[in-house]
Amino acid sequence: MSEKVESQTYTKAAIAIHWAMAALILLNLSVGFLMETLANPSPQRNNVLFYHASIGILIFTLAVFRLGWRFTHQPPVLPASISKSQRAAAHVLHWILYVLMFVQPLSGYVHRMAGAHPVSFFGLFNLPVLIGKNEALRLLTDAIHDGGAVILAVLVAGHIGAALKHRLLDRDSVLQRMTA
Repeated sequence: MSEKVESQTYTKAAIAIHWAMAALILLNLSVGFLMETLANPSPQRNNVLFYHASIGILIFTLAVFRLGWRFTHQPPVLPASISKSQRAAAHVLHWILYVLMFVQPLSGYVHRMAGAHPVSFFGLFNLPVLIGKNEALRLLTDAIHDGGAVILAVLVAGHIGAALKHRLLDRDSVLQRMTA
């Protein structure tokens, strides 16, 4: 009878998805926060919004793939030196990040539809319009999207900080699991 060997690193596919999403999320947070500094309405803001929405569609698509991958592939085990409270915090943080990977693009999409604005994917096609103009829903999804962006930015900063702590202070293998 063979003993199951647990991996110490994520799969190459999981690593590629993680870093692609990290880059897209950081880019879109930056673009979104930049957009908030531009006059509304303005051609500059509309141009930035066009890319922000398109990147959001990419993030959502990768999030669907990533969640499917996560449910079908066991993540590597954490080093034994990680405390129970750190394990719990990491688990909660990761699942909140997953939720936000869906909430942010969906709230942005619903916000645009409720404002009667099409959502284009880099000018190649428009997403389907599933609802009509609805000002109350537009305002609600605007608040969700804006608040979610702040929460996401804080959690991403915390995630990066935790990874650096493991690498520089704890000198354990946590960061290497996602860079191997």
